[in-house]
Amino acid sequence: MTIHQNLIAGEWVGSDAINNINPSNTNDVVGDYAQASAEDAMAAIVAAKAAFPAWSRSGILERHAILRKTADEILARKDELGRLLSREEGKTLAEGIGETVRASQIFDFFAGEALRLSGETLPSVRPNIGVEISREPVGVVGIITPWNFPIAIPAWKIAPALAYGNTVVFKPAELVPGCAHAIVDILHRAGLPKGVLNLVMGKGSVVGQAMLDSPDVDAITFTGSTVTGKRVASASIEHNRKFQLEMGGKNPFVILDDADLDIAVEAAVNSAFFSTGQRCTASSRLIVTEGIHDRFVAAMGERMKHLVVGDALKADTHIGPVVDQKQLDQDVDYIAIGKREGARLAFGGDLARRDTPGFYLQPALFTEATNRMRISREEIFGPVAAVIRVRDYDEALAIANDTPFGLSSGIATASLKHATHFKRHAEAGMVMVNLPTAGVDFHVPFGGRKQSSYGPREQGKYASEFYTVVKTAYTFG
Repeated sequence: MTIHQNLIAGEWVGSDAINNINPSNTNDVVGDYAQASAEDAMAAIVAAKAAFPAWSRSGILERHAILRKTADEILARKDELGRLLSREEGKTLAEGIGETVRASQIFDFFAGEALRLSGETLPSVRPNIGVEISREPVGVVGIITPWNFPIAIPAWKIAPALAYGNTVVFKPAELVPGCAHAIVDILHRAGLPKGVLNLVMGKGSVVGQAMLDSPDVDAITFTGSTVTGKRVASASIEHNRKFQLEMGGKNPFVILDDADLDIAVEAAVNSAFFSTGQRCTASSRLIVTEGIHDRFVAAMGERMKHLVVGDALKADTHIGPVVDQKQLDQDVDYIAIGKREGARLAFGGDLARRDTPGFYLQPALFTEATNRMRISREEIFGPVAAVIRVRDYDEALAIANDTPFGLSSGIATASLKHATHFKRHAEAGMVMVNLPTAGVDFHVPFGGRKQSSYGPREQGKYASEFYTVVKTAYTFG
């Protein structure tokens, strides 16, 4: 099988490789992907630093054209790339294609942003002096992405980095090198100069650490666990570099007595279990008021009976496999923890056998949970949700905010009063009313509060806050 290599200084390099395994069928090898060494990572950083002066001063039309060409090719290949995504990560084919389309939209948006670079001209408080405020690229940007959105998250980091004139060293998650390699290959063929974008696939402890240790990396954007995020922050402070962190979530979805039951159930099922619950915006705490609690639980159980867990590529599958054995073990451990803590496993939670060997798990729903239990405090990152019964809206809001995380928060209600109050008082970066907590548009800011996020928001025009630095220039006369 052909080895998919790393891209360093415009050249494909690397020979030592690992298998990329399909979690729906562990006998299926998606491809062999090179593993970068620390020396490879350093070479990529050197290449990015050398390429920065020319690229940072490149014409905006050149950047626009490259990003636009990339968007067009991704969209034209959405079925192929979506299938690749589903094979290596385990999302359903519909979700894989949808994420690929979103990646195209992100590149298209930032192609436009390259043409919309702007600044300000202001009068000084002193006579005969003018003031110009402009934005300039940061420099070499290190990009570290997770496995759960293997094409969308790289897109929403790489696209703005390039649009604003930065050069990039990109390390994708080890589990999903396929989409990363494909998107870098498309950008490379779209005409990026050598060294502007470098791909170094490999272990975080090797490649990621080399990036953290280098004083020549001017900014790092990271999406992953809170523990690793704190390491990124500590290392970045030492080098006085910019850093942006998107980390965990323990997102609440509140269901009030006046909610439309069908809307509430569909939003809860989508939030908790779609993408196998492997989303930082997933709702794993379903906070339900007493008047609707029993009807909601019964309706959830009935809805869950019709969820098909299976091979991600099969048309009738609603929920694909867990990404790998390690994540499956973690999910199973948390189900056992929930039982020990006194929560009632009302539905699901069993390992599932299918025609092919894979990491299949029936979605699990706990009832009689409290907000003090570990299953209500810690991010499980799997298809496991807990129902917490509360008296009224005030208690629901208090429980929703009682978490160290603050990424996304949702409510199902027909009350304009409660919806308005919740939008204002939910301690989260994103709030959803009668919608799933997972799922955001590509042109608006993404990010959270507390231990979920640190630094400027991602996506949309707000991305410029991280990928540029502000310069103030004065002119006399």
